[in-house]
Amino acid sequence: MELVPKAEFSIVTRASKAWIPELIAAAGPEVTETYIDFFTATIRNRNTRQAYARACWQFFDWCAAHGLELTTVRPFHVAAWIEDFPGSKPTVKQKLAAVRMLFDFLIVRQVVPSNPAHAVRGPKYVVKKGKTPVWSREDAKTLLDSISKESLSGLRDRALIATMLYSFARVSAVLKLKVDDYYHNGARRRLRLHEKGGKEHEMPVHHLLEEILNEYIVGAGLQSGQPLFQSVNSVGTTVTGRALNRYNAWAAVRKRAKAAGFLTPVGCHTWRATGITIYLENDGRLEHAQQMAGHESPRTTKLYDRTKDEITLSEVERIRL
Repeated sequence: MELVPKAEFSIVTRASKAWIPELIAAAGPEVTETYIDFFTATIRNRNTRQAYARACWQFFDWCAAHGLELTTVRPFHVAAWIEDFPGSKPTVKQKLAAVRMLFDFLIVRQVVPSNPAHAVRGPKYVVKKGKTPVWSREDAKTLLDSISKESLSGLRDRALIATMLYSFARVSAVLKLKVDDYYHNGARRRLRLHEKGGKEHEMPVHHLLEEILNEYIVGAGLQSGQPLFQSVNSVGTTVTGRALNRYNAWAAVRKRAKAAGFLTPVGCHTWRATGITIYLENDGRLEHAQQMAGHESPRTTKLYDRTKDEITLSEVERIRL
């Protein structure tokens, strides 16, 4: 398996410095190489790699500012760093997990004798409802109907939103789709989604999504082997052959919502959450939603369930003066 080039990690550093913390560099070339190996060899997801590298940089920067060396870091130092960190509870928990995982790796490589982060408890954070904005089925339908099918970008954006809505897929998995990942299985179509963690997940295609995708593929003239969702040229008349990136997908979703007159916050993840909520509102089963969404735990799927929101609102409206 080919490792990620070390030069790639410059994107997670401060603008004017190398990405390796001074405290790690001061420990010698062998420790520095081990530090690099941790990110290149053990973490395959690029977003996780960047987040963990940033967390470790912040921790060792804090240690250097307090006169510590790699071998002198103790649990109370890690605890003090956690107390000083200004981020939210989920952010702090992620930072602590990154440092804990790094020290476990350093133990295996015999760089340090123990893990000072192992005994440190992060802040307690219990979530029973996700924060992703969820739209009603009426608003979702209105938005899809509002997108013009006269332009190539309109066909693409309509297909992009519909794919996330009807397949419960993460935007990263949708943008990885090739034309060949939308394939026939008997009379109907299926999507072959490449989810995070290297998992391959197949999803039957809803008949309305099939119509939308077919219309887009024909209009764009897509060929086998090409990315399914591509950027378009400056005049919007043809696709470029390059896969649409996450930022441009997010910008397209926001643009379409604004053009349709919606002020509701919206992002790519909104459509995954909206699709799951609508499914459960229509008496879908939680275990089936979990399977379709590719979640490891039903607790994760439950975070997307907003079927009780309207009931709560109707009860609040009983407060009449």
